[in-house]
Amino acid sequence: MRIVSGEDMYEIDRQTVNLIGISADTLMESAGRAAASLLLERIPPEAKVVVLSGAGSNGGDGIVIARVLKAHGRRVSLWLIPPRDKIRGAAAAALSVYEKSGYAAIDYTGSEAELERRLERADAIVDALLGIGVNGPLREPYRSLIGKINEQHAAVYAIDLPSGVPANGGPVEAAVRADVTVTIQYPKLGAFTHPAASYCGELLVADIGIPPAAAAGLPRRSLWTLADVRRTLPRRKASSHKGTHGRLLVAGGSLRMPGAVVLASRAALRSGAGLVTTAVPDCIHAIAAGHYPEAMYLPSPSEAGHFRGELPLGDAAFGAIAAGPGLGRTPGSRAVVEQVLRQDVPVLLDADALFHAAELLPLLRKRRKPTVLTPHPGEMARLTGSTAAAVEDDRFGVSARFAAETGAYVVLKGPHTIVAAPDGMQRVNTTGSAALAKGGSGDVLTGIAAAFLLQHEDVLQAVSNAVYIHGLAASLLTEEHHSLADVLASDVIESIPSAFRHIYGDEGGAEGKSPKPGDSFF
Repeated sequence: MRIVSGEDMYEIDRQTVNLIGISADTLMESAGRAAASLLLERIPPEAKVVVLSGAGSNGGDGIVIARVLKAHGRRVSLWLIPPRDKIRGAAAAALSVYEKSGYAAIDYTGSEAELERRLERADAIVDALLGIGVNGPLREPYRSLIGKINEQHAAVYAIDLPSGVPANGGPVEAAVRADVTVTIQYPKLGAFTHPAASYCGELLVADIGIPPAAAAGLPRRSLWTLADVRRTLPRRKASSHKGTHGRLLVAGGSLRMPGAVVLASRAALRSGAGLVTTAVPDCIHAIAAGHYPEAMYLPSPSEAGHFRGELPLGDAAFGAIAAGPGLGRTPGSRAVVEQVLRQDVPVLLDADALFHAAELLPLLRKRRKPTVLTPHPGEMARLTGSTAAAVEDDRFGVSARFAAETGAYVVLKGPHTIVAAPDGMQRVNTTGSAALAKGGSGDVLTGIAAAFLLQHEDVLQAVSNAVYIHGLAASLLTEEHHSLADVLASDVIESIPSAFRHIYGDEGGAEGKSPKPGDSFF
């Protein structure tokens, strides 16, 4: 499912009207009807509904919604917040149809106290004030109305976006806190970046039938869902063996952080890697080896608890290399990262390897094989010479630009993790929760993603599937036995089998079988 910016959506509307030939009136009617259909499913028949309509397209959608709800016998009052002479174009046409249908709209000006009383008695409030039309500081009476909406106990349904939420994300001055957001045709970027996303509540998509051709040439951003994972996650042939599923090297660990590389290696094994070798400083070899017997080890010369220099790879051949968990920020650790970047295999860098990568960008840009970087916002800020706040304000833009500039696949972690490819494609994850907000979670993702690089032919699919399964494993834990507070990174590893079972169904991942249908986890 495509995700769009505010500018994208305006362009899609223009293309739909000017090139395809669907009129603005028809678009508004379709939007209002599609949104109303979803509201009829959610709002109880006996509920008292207040629809607040602004001046633009969002307000016009609200007018159509009010008419459709009334036609179904619902108890609805439609309030026109701007003066009537400010309502123009398709919205004015929708208002004319509304009134010719025998329904009365109430003008806000002069009836402010009455609206406040209606809001206090309402069971449901439909916010059709601003939608994606927020541009600059909020004006009155919208600022005051947003405050009054947020004071009520009624369920709040926002149309397209909660009023006050920027379509492209970023800082929020003041905004409606919606229980449900019914977005028109395509979800907007603001629904997937914080703090904007925290105002949206549950996200529903009202498909209004805009032809895909209207979005041709626009940035290719989309949600990565369960259906996508089921379609692209590899199946195993009956004739496969350990060599079939790849040889992975995981490099990391230090005397202070011996567990991070263990978590990554265990996650890789749980995620299907055929053979995993864990490269660690020799001073922690015994510690790491005692945690799981399934891996092989590459003890490497150490100094002061860290790698002393390059790894003793010899003529060992690996299908992919992951580096970074627990690595440290010493000169010897930097030498390891530089050595890894010079290998002619797919490489994944995380944690301290990203710290060193910021100083090795020329080498990274020269690589011919795929490179995957998995930064959190602070690490992304170091890579780009920016700040974590600036990264958070423009997650889509920052990740897309860096991927294009370096040729790397960027996994910008956080709520709604974004995977950006060098060719401009971006995928937004739909799983995960605050259960992952704990040390070690990123190391687990490193292991899953590295294992998937060995098993997928398409890098973007590999990384998108890894992020999805990582979040799914955590979500399954909190559905079953855990709270958001108590999940450990090692718990997530042990939940990976449940995540695979959720995706594969009864087939268990065997080639030639189809999974059971399902629609949970988006």
